[in-house]
Amino acid sequence: MTSDSAASRNVVWQTETVTRAQHEARNQHRGAVVWLTGLPGSGKSTLARAADEKLHRAGFRTMLLDGDNLRHGLCADLGFSMADRNENVRRTGEVAKLLLNTGTVVLVALVSPIRAARDAVKQGLRDGDFLDVYCDCALDVCKNRDPKGHYAQAESGALPNFTGVSSTYEAPMSPALTLNTGIESIDESMERLMRWMLSHLRRSQ
Repeated sequence: MTSDSAASRNVVWQTETVTRAQHEARNQHRGAVVWLTGLPGSGKSTLARAADEKLHRAGFRTMLLDGDNLRHGLCADLGFSMADRNENVRRTGEVAKLLLNTGTVVLVALVSPIRAARDAVKQGLRDGDFLDVYCDCALDVCKNRDPKGHYAQAESGALPNFTGVSSTYEAPMSPALTLNTGIESIDESMERLMRWMLSHLRRSQ
């Protein structure tokens, strides 16, 4: 049987007829991967959904990749071992890269607990294309929120390999933006996120 790596060596990358620069000129803004990471309950999905709506209303071409949604399809075959978590990040990164080539602003809301896996996605993109946003929220605050009841299940032993309880989370060393979501209100975090994104996604002339 041919290995995956051997198979990939025998497949030729097809050059796009319409370039990213052409897409961005049509969109009138640059593309980017805005990757929100943080503990479960830190506000990633809430902020990503709100940002998606606001950017869309402002005329930006966007796509939201939410970790929970991806596990219903693209990553439905993955569990929550560290290897599977890293594969989840890799697959999400590959999808984000394809969307980026169409000049899209890709909003990713994913725990993505391992720093090296996130860094691998960043290293596969051009400088300035991967904008990591750390939703910094104390573990106790996330547990008190527990919007899906997962922390309670994890602490009872019903939900193994749960980040923050029985599985590690490695915060970014130097994220492009840190949102103090455990202290700030959602509106405050959202205002800072939008202001920061708009400064990076300046419209092309």
